[in-house]
Amino acid sequence: MIALVLAIDVLAALVSCAVIVLNARSAVEVEMQAAMSNVELLVSDTIDLAQNEAPSGILQTLNLRIHDLRHVRVTVLDASGKVVPSGFGRLRRDQHVSPDWFAVLIAPSIREHDLPIVARGARIGTARITTQPRDEIDEVWGYAVSLSLTSLGLSLGLLIALTVAFGRVLAPLTRLADGLTQLERQDYTARLEPPASRELATIANRFNSVAQALAETRAANGRLNRQLLSAQDDERRRTALELHDEFGPCLFALEANAASVIRMAEAEAPPDRERLKQRAQEIASIVGQVQVQNRDLLNRLRPHALGQVPLADCLELLLRDFRRRHAGTRFAGTFDGLARGYGDVTDLTVFRCIQESMTNAVRHGRASNVTVRAQDEAEPGAASGRALRITIRDDGAGVPEDHGLGLGLSGMRERVEALGGTFGLDNGQPGAVVRIMIPLDREPDTDTSSNARA
Repeated sequence: MIALVLAIDVLAALVSCAVIVLNARSAVEVEMQAAMSNVELLVSDTIDLAQNEAPSGILQTLNLRIHDLRHVRVTVLDASGKVVPSGFGRLRRDQHVSPDWFAVLIAPSIREHDLPIVARGARIGTARITTQPRDEIDEVWGYAVSLSLTSLGLSLGLLIALTVAFGRVLAPLTRLADGLTQLERQDYTARLEPPASRELATIANRFNSVAQALAETRAANGRLNRQLLSAQDDERRRTALELHDEFGPCLFALEANAASVIRMAEAEAPPDRERLKQRAQEIASIVGQVQVQNRDLLNRLRPHALGQVPLADCLELLLRDFRRRHAGTRFAGTFDGLARGYGDVTDLTVFRCIQESMTNAVRHGRASNVTVRAQDEAEPGAASGRALRITIRDDGAGVPEDHGLGLGLSGMRERVEALGGTFGLDNGQPGAVVRIMIPLDREPDTDTSSNARA
């Protein structure tokens, strides 16, 4: 900005110099013309006043009166063309204060004019008038120097004032740049002191708000990562426990029955067909139990039906599984109008959120009735946008006032917000209500659940 002001000052100085030169040339030209006119009048008046004198006296008187005039040089010649001496030394020195280059820019061409001196009807000499603009140029130079020094002083004062003002005004921006550098280095403790300027104070407050939000987000991510690690460890521990408690006895029973069959086959006596049939039935029963446990375990880790069958059918299977495992609770769902699928991430988010909400309703709310509704509908206020709206209601104990966001609720919120949606948990009087909205940024599959059942 200082450089811009300097450039403007230099441009203004150049324009001022050009204006001074043009005006000075015109002024010097006018001054020279006026000086020649005045000299001609002076010569005429002198001759009229000295008509009674001798011709030499007239020339001497004239020479004395026009000696050392400004802007012109007058040389008096007698009738023979000789210069009439004035009898005085030259009072004016030919030293000038203006530089030659300035004189060349301004000075008009030198003009010379011979004025005849006539007395009693006879020409007694000649007054040779020659313009001398250097005197006027010296005056213009003095004026230009004074004006330039004054302008330079004002410009320097203005630059100093602007430097101080810009330094005070831009100092908060420098601190803002330093703060942004700290944020870039992931140092979210950066804070700015609000400056005196109201506009810059607003920017500083917004910066502090952003830094605070980033710090809180970083802390939340840290907590979520720790919860995720804990959840992974818990899931591994639970999986290991199920493998040990459920699969272990089944495998031991299979091994025992297989050993029994081997012993009966190796015996010398003919095998007891009834006992072989009983062992085979026990093995088949154990295998069926293992298959059920394996399917439950795989569904908990990753619903294998997602992407293979319509989303509505996956949700119906989820409700059926909850009815089987929680016989004392009634589960109902409405999924009409859903597309076959909305992409792997969206489908998995819908499945997990409904699964977690129903688990919370049974485990924490001790609900007797759980109702799930999922709709694909147009977004309010949008021309062509659509959204998935999911509502899970229960008639359980509701949401306590001092409840916190556990891992399940945090996981649902994170999943939904990652898709640009909203998540809400409220009391439904009775029970609790989970409301989820997920915007659809692409067209869903054309095959809906109503006509694409597996």
